[in-house]
Amino acid sequence: MNSIIDYFSQHHDQLLYAIAGLSLLLELGVLGMSGPLLFFALSCFITGVLVSVGVVSGWEMELLLVGVITVVSAILLWKPFKNYQNAKEAPNTSSDMIGRQLPVSQTITHDAGRVAYSGIEWQARLAADQQGSVVAGARAEVVAVDGSLLLVKAIESAP
Repeated sequence: MNSIIDYFSQHHDQLLYAIAGLSLLLELGVLGMSGPLLFFALSCFITGVLVSVGVVSGWEMELLLVGVITVVSAILLWKPFKNYQNAKEAPNTSSDMIGRQLPVSQTITHDAGRVAYSGIEWQARLAADQQGSVVAGARAEVVAVDGSLLLVKAIESAP
């Protein structure tokens, strides 16, 4: 045990790399990329590189540099990191009907309408962001399902 402590007390850069690796493993495995340990791991790695190159020496300066880089990287990278995490919108998998293109059997408006699927007439309404109506004989795409009610949008017909 003393040999490990002696080794890390003489090789601060290796200690910083080990701390960075452990922090990154904890971030990825336990916290699920929520952020805090990622910035700490990044600062430990950068400080380790600076120690290896010989720019920084002395544990006081190393500790200060880890703290400063952690704060600065968190301030600069927090918002872009969160935007990146929230950028992907998960596809709606609440029903296998979503995305199907169905023939309209009764004109669909925001108040009434029907589509045919698998030999059954289904109640359908226009989705909230849609305007006008979809006439009988046209096709509509299911965008959401509310119980047995299908919310649809008109399919643009090709010229």
